[in-house]
Amino acid sequence: MDLQILEHRVRVLSLARRGLWLYTHPLLKLLLLPRRSRCKFFSLTETPEDYTLMLDEEGFKELPPSEFMQVVDSTWLVLNVLSNGRSSTSSQAIGVTKIAKSVIAPLAEHNVSVLMLSTYQTDFILVREKDLPVVIHTLAGEFDIYKEVNGESIPVNCDDASNGFLKPKHAVSPTVHPVQSPQNRFCILTVAPDTLPAIATMLLDVLFYSHSPPKEAASGSQDLDSSRFFAFSLIEGYISIVMDAETQKKFPSDLLLTSSSGELWRMVRIGGQPLGFDECGIVAQIAEPLADADISAYYISTFNFDHALVPEEGIDSIIELLRKRQESSR
Repeated sequence: MDLQILEHRVRVLSLARRGLWLYTHPLLKLLLLPRRSRCKFFSLTETPEDYTLMLDEEGFKELPPSEFMQVVDSTWLVLNVLSNGRSSTSSQAIGVTKIAKSVIAPLAEHNVSVLMLSTYQTDFILVREKDLPVVIHTLAGEFDIYKEVNGESIPVNCDDASNGFLKPKHAVSPTVHPVQSPQNRFCILTVAPDTLPAIATMLLDVLFYSHSPPKEAASGSQDLDSSRFFAFSLIEGYISIVMDAETQKKFPSDLLLTSSSGELWRMVRIGGQPLGFDECGIVAQIAEPLADADISAYYISTFNFDHALVPEEGIDSIIELLRKRQESSR
């Protein structure tokens, strides 16, 4: 398999709900008018706490600084695992699960903090730019590594990348974070870019004006009431949307594309307190036991908490599996 280091240099930030009015114009431009912007990597995720944005430097320039915006100091690079020149796919487990053993766990062991952004099309791993030599040194034995330069994939000379490489400190045991599962069910969707104008008004309504929690509740685990969560990404022309099943009913069914099975997903929310960005092994804490059980999972990191989307069927056993794993790690 190949590991691609993409050209995007990404900033991660939080927008407070009370200050959203200040960013209406640039967000509309980034969401709905991509031809008006040079931004090629844009992701917006709404949670009960705030809006998390991951966007490249061109997109970041669109946002005025203010008291309502918190920005992570680091610049992040984007990694993507490819198989036969395409984003890795599998007839079995999909999402972050398929890279848990080959990417997520080794980086955690070498004290590299990662953020994850799973989309309908693929999974992106974000690492701090300063950690790239450690990343290359750690993964060179498993992958052929390429770096995207002006749209071309250039092989990375791992010997050069390791020149002056200092062996990282041994990773300390990660904090065991609580997991909870809200009751609502989620869909992972895409839409053809040329049909985006047809759902524009509904997107605006859902993102900026619909703040009441969804009413639908799934049977089973009742750790939390329904939780507000909506994710939209536009990356290199590909659109991915995560929304709850009640919200999906507001959109024209013929424009939103999902898998042929129409599978619904439940969320596992990781963290009782904001997680921060320095701790290593948070993603591995969830991805590894799911990989051991061959359970598919999409994973979306946000400014305060992490979120895994797992198949609706068997959510109770999945939560039990994760909690048992956590208890054994205490």
